[in-house]
Amino acid sequence: MPTLRESFERISLPALTYLNGLPRFVPFLGILVLTFAGILLPSPAWLLLVVVILVLAWILALAWPRLSAPEKLMRVAVIAASAPAHHQQSPLGDDELVQFILYGIAGQPRGKD
Repeated sequence: MPTLRESFERISLPALTYLNGLPRFVPFLGILVLTFAGILLPSPAWLLLVVVILVLAWILALAWPRLSAPEKLMRVAVIAASAPAHHQQSPLGDDELVQFILYGIAGQPRGKD
């Protein structure tokens, strides 16, 4: 009788085979697009972030036995940092979005006084 782990890997094999056949940038781009769409679109789009979190957790579960302790910690941190983002149901306003694109996380530069 196969273990739960073996069953999980066997069930995941078709999806992994499909993803492996894609160019390397396609899955990354898909996650990136779903993340930005989930953050920037109106209210029900936060469900896209839930999909991203579930996909990342699925990949983490598959890779878990082969990862070192620091690799496990970093991957768990990425998923944990992604989870609160689905609570932001209101998108950024136009001015806020422009400010974020222009200045990023660092914020606006200080003016000359």
